[in-house]
Amino acid sequence: MERKAYAHLLEWKETMHGSTAIRLDGARRVGKTYLVKEFAKNEYKSSLYIDFSLADRKIKDIFVENARDLDLLFNKLSRAYGVTLYRRKTLVIFDEIQTFPFARQMIKHFVEDGRYDYIETGSLISIQSNIENILVPSEEQQMYLYPMDFEEFLKAMGDGDLIGYLRECYEKKTPVGNAIHARAMDWFRQYMLVGGMPQAVSEYAKSKDFKRVDIIKKQILNTYRSDITRFAKGYKEKVEAIFDDIPSELSKKNKKFKITALGENARMRDYENSFMWLADGMISSLCFNASDPSSVGLSMYLDRPTLKCYMCDTGLLVTHALMDRDGADNSFYRDILLDRLGVNEGMFMENIVAQMLQASGNRLFYYYRSDAGNAENNMEVDFLIRADRKICPIEVKSSSSDSVSSLKKFHRRFPNTGQQIILYTGDVKTADGILYLPAYMAPFL
Repeated sequence: MERKAYAHLLEWKETMHGSTAIRLDGARRVGKTYLVKEFAKNEYKSSLYIDFSLADRKIKDIFVENARDLDLLFNKLSRAYGVTLYRRKTLVIFDEIQTFPFARQMIKHFVEDGRYDYIETGSLISIQSNIENILVPSEEQQMYLYPMDFEEFLKAMGDGDLIGYLRECYEKKTPVGNAIHARAMDWFRQYMLVGGMPQAVSEYAKSKDFKRVDIIKKQILNTYRSDITRFAKGYKEKVEAIFDDIPSELSKKNKKFKITALGENARMRDYENSFMWLADGMISSLCFNASDPSSVGLSMYLDRPTLKCYMCDTGLLVTHALMDRDGADNSFYRDILLDRLGVNEGMFMENIVAQMLQASGNRLFYYYRSDAGNAENNMEVDFLIRADRKICPIEVKSSSSDSVSSLKKFHRRFPNTGQQIILYTGDVKTADGILYLPAYMAPFL
């Protein structure tokens, strides 16, 4: 399946010429290993692939014992793996690098040596326990791999040409048209249910069977639970509590994560590291309240206690929310496919918008203010993004509703902010200075 990240890897190879290594971060089962193996096969004369989660002690000892003699180190690795290494024509892949931090520390010396290109992949690479006692190399060029986006999903389904027309309509701000909009929304609803984890997408492309896809997604969720048990040392119970409560918190009208849901005496300062653990593992995505959206530097005005916590993949969220039921036979699947989303189910639309915005390079912010003394100051805007050097407010609607009360309040309070946007299930239109876009156009923002 085609991934946009391949083009970024190719750009790195052609411009950096080995002066940096790529560190490819991503959640478990997001397709990192498959991507780099395909890249190595197509773009290099040979490749040396080492999975440190499976490598035995003898392989790891080669790194430790020969750290000062790279000629001998690579000679031993070449013989151990039966791979001929060619100067400037071989890609060395360190998979699951987080399980052997010493090799990551050596990236500095490998890059300085300059004979090969290097890609490190792994999950939970950035959590504290995986970088203790090592010097993190500055020669790493970080790259994120997210679940497959809507364009990648369409290509996997054999309808990739559709995205070009949708992008053209977005750029011209012209309606898509009833027939094509219905087709795009049909695909988009399927994407919401399947999600973007490559194994799930691949299965759906072959079978169109939600039940088989649901089994795969449950396996992935169980893998995440296993990782929490193994690696969230010192606060496993808190991470588990947050992970389990994500669907419940998102199902509320106010999507903010209410910390007291985890315990009557729970405080954000006690759980902040646990939220960050899930975010570092790219299992969840955190969206912070920006208390001054008139400032382009939103990260300078974060109100951390009022965060929202989304799942990294909406297909996984669907299965997570229905974990105690056979989701493929559940009426909820039919409701989404037939455009019968209720108020509570709107959380899936908001989650998939968060997923697409983040995959497009946007950090996640929103705006919330409560004022008991003045109703005009009570407002919540789902997302804030930076565009054309201004902050643009975005509201997400799970139907064709055109309610704009929060956006109007926001604009009156912050008149110098940018284009107001509503993402909904209808076609492209502009009314009263507000741009209405189909939700499937979120990746273009």
